[in-house]
Amino acid sequence: MHRFLLLIWILFSFYCCVTSAANAQKWRSRSIYQIVTDRFALSGPSYNTSCDPSALRYCGGTWQGIVDNLDYIQGMGFDAIWISPPFTNVEGFTPSGEAYHGYWPQNLTSYNAHFGTVNDLKNLSASLHSKGMYLMLDVVVNHMLPPNPINMTAFSSEQASANPKNFSTGVAPFTDVSYFHQPCWIGNYSNKTEVEQCWLGNETMPWADVNTEDAGVAGMLSQWISKVISDIGVDGLRLSTVKYVSQDFWKTFTTEAGVFTMGEVLSNSTNHTSAYTEVMDAVLDYPTWFKLVSAFSSPQGNLSSVVDAAVDSQQSYESGAFMTGAFLENHDQPRFGAITNDSALRANAMVWPFIYDGIPVVYYGQEQGFSGGAVPNNHEPLWRTGYNTSHPYYKMITSLNLARKAAINSGDYFLTTPMKFLRGADGHTLAVSKPPMLSLLTNVGQNFSSMVHWNVTQSVFKSREQLVDVLTCRVHLSAENGGVEMVTTNGMPKVLMPVSVVKGSPELCPQVRSNHVTRRIDYSTSWSLIAALLLSLGMTASFA
Repeated sequence: MHRFLLLIWILFSFYCCVTSAANAQKWRSRSIYQIVTDRFALSGPSYNTSCDPSALRYCGGTWQGIVDNLDYIQGMGFDAIWISPPFTNVEGFTPSGEAYHGYWPQNLTSYNAHFGTVNDLKNLSASLHSKGMYLMLDVVVNHMLPPNPINMTAFSSEQASANPKNFSTGVAPFTDVSYFHQPCWIGNYSNKTEVEQCWLGNETMPWADVNTEDAGVAGMLSQWISKVISDIGVDGLRLSTVKYVSQDFWKTFTTEAGVFTMGEVLSNSTNHTSAYTEVMDAVLDYPTWFKLVSAFSSPQGNLSSVVDAAVDSQQSYESGAFMTGAFLENHDQPRFGAITNDSALRANAMVWPFIYDGIPVVYYGQEQGFSGGAVPNNHEPLWRTGYNTSHPYYKMITSLNLARKAAINSGDYFLTTPMKFLRGADGHTLAVSKPPMLSLLTNVGQNFSSMVHWNVTQSVFKSREQLVDVLTCRVHLSAENGGVEMVTTNGMPKVLMPVSVVKGSPELCPQVRSNHVTRRIDYSTSWSLIAALLLSLGMTASFA
């Protein structure tokens, strides 16, 4: 009897483990907080105020530091984190600084001691899971860096010799030159073979390009990642330098991994990026990002261009734009605050990832208004902020996460209904419909002297329905036909949802449950009527 019960328990445990795998469908409802481990949090109460991003050195952030501050992350509404590569990197101060970021792997079979022990990483995974959160690891398989810079001539000569295994690379698990492509530099980025088989880096610090076309190498990497996922408890992978590795390799690698995969394809071309959506679950939507930054960086930005890019993603990617990572900032690009300090433009751009079809990804520090420029200045230490939960951007992101969750739980098929764009005739306004959410955006900026007017004539809500702008918690009323007419005097965005949906999220705009809602509706409606009389002084846009 005891053996029978034990067998049942084993089978039940196996079934639970298999069915609880974090596949693509389970990631769709998540929102991701991206972390550079070395810069997010130190272990213990001490604060290293001497951390200077421009020094290109480790600053002391750890996996335990992340564990200690999970409430800060979850408090914004995030239910997944993406951490920088955790594996052992090249040591010492190289011609390009220290490998605090994790993208110069030297040993894939061990973990970076600067961030803690393997048990610390396992504890991070367990702590996340205890809070219902997911862990995404960033992984690099395209290249390796040996302990000392490679002599390219000697490397090439040894590869051509009868017994190339005599030349030790000093990296693991690829211990000799036969595991790598022959040295060459990428000169023509339109040549796919050259991009996938030549080397990154430079003469003073070459990155040995792994021969992922070799079946033996591909098999080693598949076994390696499967073990990492099992040992640590990983729910998803962010795949680095995707376009530098063949699509055939990615198809096998992602299948063997068995968890959600999202790739980095650094390209402004949807056509180029779309091919990779066939060999992995998702991609970071860089083609739309390029247009997003341009559109909201100044009042001269082109909103139509970001709409065109988004529609192109919807039509070109294997799963539409649903299986994309939507972002405004990341570790590779200048922060948006370095491009513009206009608070209205920043607010409008920050809304975008949360109203998009894909999965929102927010780079650490964005919630504190960080404004570092290009690498390494966009790798600021977060602990200097004291993890301030009162910062306006922290509160804004919290509201956007809560609104997205409320929309998902509303029963209106938010995750499967593609967004629709209603363009304003003036070129400075945009309405984005994704039921039960309607977002009104503008790039006029904070210094615009007149009013911005949105007039959505399409029926997007019920007739005379109570609506909440989740960014201000102000209540409005839809028009008789279910359309919306709104104005703003400060260039700020509006994200509207029915009161009935917002009430399903106790933490989102709790004041809409009060008895004063009717009064606020009357005030808001009156303001719209007054504003309508003044439209000749401002901007007007109708959406058909």
